Amino acid sequence: MRGSASSLFQARTVPSRASERGRKASSHDSTLLRMEGAGFCFPSRRKRERSAHAWYGCWTSMGLLCGAGAVGAAVAAVYVGTLPPSVPGGDSGELITAAYELGVAHPPGYPLFTLLAKSAIALLPFGSVAYRVNLLCALLGAAAASFLFDTIVRLSGSRAAGIFAVGMFAFSRLTWQWSTSAEVFSLNNLCVGLLLALSARFQEAASAKERSKVCKMGAFCCGLSLCNQHTIVIYVVCIVLWVSFRLFRERELTLGCMLKLGLCFLAGCLPYVYLPASSFLNKARWTWGDQTHLKGFMTHLLREEYGTFSLAKLENGSSMADILHFQVAHMKVEFSFLVPALAVAAVLHSALRPKVGKQHLVWLFTLMLLAYSLFFAWRANLDISKPLFKGVVERFWMQSNAVLAVLAGLGFSCLFSLGESLVETNRLIHSLEWLLATLLVTMQIYSNYSVCDQSHNYVVDRFARNLLSSMPPDAIVLLRGDLPGNSLRYLHYCEGMRPDVTLVDQEMMTYHWYLPKLAKHLPGVVFPGDRWNPTEALLPDGTITFNLHHLLKVNKQAPFDPGEWISLTRNLYNWSEEYGRFDATSWEAVANEEMWQARMKTAFFIFDLAEMASVSADVKSQLYMFAYSMYKEIVSAHGSHPVNWHKNYAIACERMLRLHPPREDPEVLLLETIKHFLLYTEKAADDPQQGQILQAVKHLKKELRELRKIKRREHKH
Repeated sequence: MRGSASSLFQARTVPSRASERGRKASSHDSTLLRMEGAGFCFPSRRKRERSAHAWYGCWTSMGLLCGAGAVGAAVAAVYVGTLPPSVPGGDSGELITAAYELGVAHPPGYPLFTLLAKSAIALLPFGSVAYRVNLLCALLGAAAASFLFDTIVRLSGSRAAGIFAVGMFAFSRLTWQWSTSAEVFSLNNLCVGLLLALSARFQEAASAKERSKVCKMGAFCCGLSLCNQHTIVIYVVCIVLWVSFRLFRERELTLGCMLKLGLCFLAGCLPYVYLPASSFLNKARWTWGDQTHLKGFMTHLLREEYGTFSLAKLENGSSMADILHFQVAHMKVEFSFLVPALAVAAVLHSALRPKVGKQHLVWLFTLMLLAYSLFFAWRANLDISKPLFKGVVERFWMQSNAVLAVLAGLGFSCLFSLGESLVETNRLIHSLEWLLATLLVTMQIYSNYSVCDQSHNYVVDRFARNLLSSMPPDAIVLLRGDLPGNSLRYLHYCEGMRPDVTLVDQEMMTYHWYLPKLAKHLPGVVFPGDRWNPTEALLPDGTITFNLHHLLKVNKQAPFDPGEWISLTRNLYNWSEEYGRFDATSWEAVANEEMWQARMKTAFFIFDLAEMASVSADVKSQLYMFAYSMYKEIVSAHGSHPVNWHKNYAIACERMLRLHPPREDPEVLLLETIKHFLLYTEKAADDPQQGQILQAVKHLKKELRELRKIKRREHKH
């Protein structure tokens, strides 16, 4: 029973508040619950009392288990209703393909996610391959909510506080979005929730036997969690140090104990055996790295190709202060001011009430939150001024948001405990607690539902299908970039689309392992060396490098005909999404931008060919005419389009002025050139060439005046 604010973390579970709900209990029983929750024991207590307490504790645990299950089911229901039906953007396509093919995903390999995703693909009898993995991630996210609820209720004794904290976290935009996509983040959230719940169980363990059991389970889960996302290592280190100190203080940290815990930890790391096994078998048509030897395994495990303890290699990112400032601003947007304020309240309460039973966990969770935030801000070497990189960085704050939500739940419970100590009518306070928790969670769902409902999102799927369907028969497709590479790989390998084409990753060809591992799965491609490099050479280790020109030359199948290429690509991209309609930090925005720019790619290519190719004057004029006609057609057809279209079209008009085409009016060409140059400078004010463009416009206006004078004189005559 929470008779005062000082008893916040003493109650073990919600039923300790039974007297507040109309079930009268003796003061002896209430004392028994509080003392047991704090770890005391009474060897002289009568058998009848021990039996009653054991029954009550069992009932309490079952009630908490049912409550956590109900919360998980409710979160799962909302998540499943908003699942994307096909492949999302980002790494999703690659992760799904690695699981489908039983290959190895990008560093550090994510073996636990790969094995779970493969199980979902094999066992679920409905939906596309991508939908099955999306569904798996939704269920993992719901399970994370259950463990967070269990943690909060064990520490606060308030189910309403658990509902509030879990609802604010699970239905925040960031968590919701990434819990319904085929990504590793919902599994990481589950690992975080599991470690927090085990920490709470360890704190309330009343005997050495119970502590030993929880420690072994925790050691195994620590190892297992590191088989997914390595950022959780900060939490693992904090928890291991805290548990070790507690065991040492209880004189239970013996050599035998450490050996057993070490073995449990290694058992949790067993999924990493999958990496060398998959690499050795080499059956997957898509895989990353060569883990058949120790150096290759450690390179992959430590993410050396990305940069160990960094988000990206050779990136000059934002400062640590900028990242932290962005994180604080993110918390305010995701949770409003309320959640961080309640988290601070929980910490202050523990500081002011140092004798409260479970304040150690509040300090542990606070340390985990601060340590992770500082470390990540230090190592997140991406420029968050770029919208896409901003979206990449913010995904990693789900890990800190989970701990923040737990602290906020404790602060929420503390607030109403204080109210109960001041107001005699506890029933009214209890009703207000549930009402406020329900209202806040409902508002969180309402405010984020429209953004997070991806049940009709086929943007990335249509992006990839348009690209694949546009390829000529038996084409060799050179991939570059996460979005086209991962989405096309998914459709080609998992959905079996366009089995006649061959996908070759241009960036992966720079790695020494790519061709030795995957060349046998690319039988239709001739590789004139061992590794791609802009400069062809024979390296000291015997490696032969080849450039892109050489690769295209040895695989050339037909001569290039500009006219035929234009006719094939004129209606190539059947894209109906409005330009600029997606959030700039999303992969949908990248896909939309790519498809809009693709409308101009053919014209740009033909224009570039006219500028650079060594061809006759007649052919050059024909190429310029082709490019101008295509630019004019697409610019006039779309009112809203990428800003660089203005510049490209203006340059094409200017080139046509030099050719003096008989069918084009020079005055119209000059007007179009000036108009679109000015529109470009207005919309792209940060272009470093703006001064030169304005100078050119000034010259073009002078030419326009001269041309009009000549026309007037000719008209008079």
